[in-house]
Amino acid sequence: MRIAIINYGLGNLFSVLGAVRKVGYDAIITNDLYEIASADKLILPGVGAFGDGINNMKNLGLIKPLDILVNKKKKPILAICLGFQLLSKESYEFGFHKGLGWVDASVKKLETKNKKMRIPHVGWNDLLQNKDSILWEGIADNALVYYVHSYHMQCTNENIIIGRCKYGDELVAAIEYENIYGTQFHPEKSQFFGLKILKNFIEKS
Repeated sequence: MRIAIINYGLGNLFSVLGAVRKVGYDAIITNDLYEIASADKLILPGVGAFGDGINNMKNLGLIKPLDILVNKKKKPILAICLGFQLLSKESYEFGFHKGLGWVDASVKKLETKNKKMRIPHVGWNDLLQNKDSILWEGIADNALVYYVHSYHMQCTNENIIIGRCKYGDELVAAIEYENIYGTQFHPEKSQFFGLKILKNFIEKS
């Protein structure tokens, strides 16, 4: 099994690599197009600003090759946190930015009227499974997973939403669209349940 963790200059790459190794597999951290194309599974992590992320991917020449691999060749990909948000059509984080456009969604600022709900949303919170997915095999509903974000995805096509999180309002926590999987939370930081989700993606997607 060849797993490529895509390096576009943002993200906790080595945490993801360590988590993949904990579930019994190895991976490479790379932005080399040949290595990415040769992989069986792709992981797109990320921490930081949407604009920086999409610009870095453009500058590295990753966007068009990844689009072919994911949307035409249907290579399975798991996108995490910022990587998850980059899947969307657009973001309104510090201005307007076009995303990869792989899912019909927008990224907007997280807002809450409850003063006890701090932004950014940091820490352990629930994962409400609203749809069956290979990612959830062996995962208890309402499992606690780890979030770090100030923006969130709003999906026009709600059929792709497989998990939600209640933080004030209900937020999109995870999606599945054909071969594309994404989580707003960090599986690599979510201990037992997060590792199981990674293992499910690697073995079952």
